[in-house]
Amino acid sequence: IPLFSRKGKTPRRHPPKKPPNSQKDPVGVYCRVRPLGTENEECCIEVISSTTIQLHAPEGFKTNRNGEYKETQYSFKKVFGVSVSQTELFDFVAKPLVDDLISGKNGLLFTYGVTGSGKTFTMTGSPGQGGLLPRSLDMIFNSIGPYQAKRYVFKTDDKNGMEVQNDVDALLERQKRENNLPVPKTPSSRQKVDPEIADMVKQEEAYKADGVDEDSSYSVFVSYIEIYNNYIYDLLEETPDDAIKPKPPQSKILREDQNHNMYVAGCMEVEVKSAEEAFQVFWRGQKKRKVANTRLNRESSRSHSVFIIKLAQAPLDADGDNILQDKNQVTVSQLCLVDLAGSERTGRTGAEGNRIREAGNINQSLLTLRTCIEVLRENQMCGTNKMVPYRDSKVTHLFKNYFDGEGKVKMIVCVNPKADDYEETLLVMRFAEMTQEVEVARPMDRPICGFTPGRRHRNQAFKEELSRKLEERGGPVDRDMPLVVDNLVYSLPPLPSCELTDPHDDITLPRLIEALQNRHRIRQMMIDGCLNLANVIKSKFQELDSNLITRDNFIHEQNGKLFEKDKVIQNNKSEIERLEKKTRMQEHKIDILQKATKIYEDDKRSLQHELETRDQRLHREQSEKRRMEQRMQGVVSDTQLRWEKECERRVNAMQLEMQNKLWVKDEKLKQLKAIVTESKTPGRPEPPPRQTQPKRPSREEKRSGEVIKTRGGGQAVQFTDIETLRQEITTVPSRKRRSSEGKPTNGDGSDGTWTDVETRCSVALEMRAGSNMGPGFEGHGITKRRKP
Repeated sequence: IPLFSRKGKTPRRHPPKKPPNSQKDPVGVYCRVRPLGTENEECCIEVISSTTIQLHAPEGFKTNRNGEYKETQYSFKKVFGVSVSQTELFDFVAKPLVDDLISGKNGLLFTYGVTGSGKTFTMTGSPGQGGLLPRSLDMIFNSIGPYQAKRYVFKTDDKNGMEVQNDVDALLERQKRENNLPVPKTPSSRQKVDPEIADMVKQEEAYKADGVDEDSSYSVFVSYIEIYNNYIYDLLEETPDDAIKPKPPQSKILREDQNHNMYVAGCMEVEVKSAEEAFQVFWRGQKKRKVANTRLNRESSRSHSVFIIKLAQAPLDADGDNILQDKNQVTVSQLCLVDLAGSERTGRTGAEGNRIREAGNINQSLLTLRTCIEVLRENQMCGTNKMVPYRDSKVTHLFKNYFDGEGKVKMIVCVNPKADDYEETLLVMRFAEMTQEVEVARPMDRPICGFTPGRRHRNQAFKEELSRKLEERGGPVDRDMPLVVDNLVYSLPPLPSCELTDPHDDITLPRLIEALQNRHRIRQMMIDGCLNLANVIKSKFQELDSNLITRDNFIHEQNGKLFEKDKVIQNNKSEIERLEKKTRMQEHKIDILQKATKIYEDDKRSLQHELETRDQRLHREQSEKRRMEQRMQGVVSDTQLRWEKECERRVNAMQLEMQNKLWVKDEKLKQLKAIVTESKTPGRPEPPPRQTQPKRPSREEKRSGEVIKTRGGGQAVQFTDIETLRQEITTVPSRKRRSSEGKPTNGDGSDGTWTDVETRCSVALEMRAGSNMGPGFEGHGITKRRKP
């Protein structure tokens, strides 16, 4: 298999093989309980012991199926109650990490918890109550203060490594930077420090580490970054101030060095020489950190902040005077102090717009951290080899080396005991309980150089002895003069014992003669050295005299030039004043324009908000109108269908009624036709008058009813009345009398015979339903009518 891939890319370097380390330490998880804001506020956390706390579900929060309240206990390596001071917290948590840092080992300490649980106070503190960060800086510089190297002796190589320069190169670079930067961006230890910062850094007790190597030189570098919306920004990066069009900060990328450790490429690392200077650099970056006002916290951190303290140390040479110029002998250790943003629910914070996106990214990065811890725990407990998703988040990707065995890992879980945070606190406790089960490989001790220890002390004692001898002899006491130091190396040896007790002694006198000759030789060398030095000084004085004459001439010329330059400077000053006035005027105009721009932007945002509100209202009204139209269309269709059914029912009832009436008329016409037909039959005598009597029901019946639609779509007839026609013709004996002509007559004097059709048709039968004709006619009647 070729070493290079098919696409021609450089293959991935395999990490260097490290000696197997079977010793592992669990992740140290500590818990700190914040005091309640008010005394009347409901509390859901109780400290049972120095290692255990108990959570009480608040009133109204049911946790099991039976609706009962549940109480759970969680154990930690150490529990710090509300009365624990910052000093005690530092002693248990951060002090061992500082000891490891000075011993050449790495460390990671981060605070974790809900928004408003006291993470930033634990890490930074307040005036008079410094947090873990300023206390760690104070302990570092108290320990390495006498052994610090000069500035720029240690130099970063921009690849997460360190180089060592000699004193001359360091001096040249120091002068170069001081000339290029008229106003230093990083405050030096000699400058006046803000009293508030000094109050936070200076502690009541001066801590010092025990494992300081006196034969090494140290230098401290600090860097400060934040991870915001899964992007890395350098909080110490200097950007040009442009009020009109400010330049946004550029995000940084993560890279891997030659030892496969992750670092932020292009991140600014500032060399500091005191705790006050380091904390002032931190405070400068803290002002740039993303914070926002939410319902849960007035200054809620919207990003994860990482403050990196990097300690470079290199051994002295065999003489204990200079630092070894060997890069392989340089040891670099770092301590990362991480203040994680708080996990939160957007519904409680009232976040809108960008705040929702910020909260989502914060929760996603914390979820990735939990996932990595879960996979590590599963791999260690179950023996699996699952891939840990470090690359899913910048936070986990940056600190993957610590979980792989590059240093100790500690976590402080900050909790707020108020009942409103109970659900979030419960999730934090479960995560902390799981994190304690993860073990991290113990870091290896750094190799020790092969030089004899105590070199620095011997070198200082030798220089002190030389200076003492010079003072006794009345010579110069300036230690920085190399010629004097070189001459003092030739000190006269002591004389041996010259007492002669035996005349045959052949040892004492030769030894004395040899010692005297040696002293004479050394004395002559010292005299020659002094003569040479005197000659050098004399030549220097002569050269100085000649230089003084030349310098006087040169000074005279320079004075003339200076006079001309003064005129130019005066002109330039007047021009500068004019430009400054113009600049102030332009700045005033810029301020006015900025204010106008801000007003316009506010008006624009308000108008956009109003426009969005009106659009939403218009959309709601249109949707309401559409729903109303649909509802009215449904009502109209239902009403139309109901009236159609009603009209159809009435038409059917009317048709049935008309049919009944037509049937009645047809029957009447049939009876009338029958009467007419009988009257026109030839040769048949006229029938006597008849009367109709009510009889029993006969064959013909009249029915009336309503037509109703059924559910299946058919029709049904419901009868509302029945009318029966009963008719019988009976012959009533009439009392006839004959007239004088012998013809029969009726009782009223008329002729008793029906002589024509008109007379016979004058009697008709009429059926009326419901008429009362007297006894014997039950709801039916026959009316006898005559034609007038």
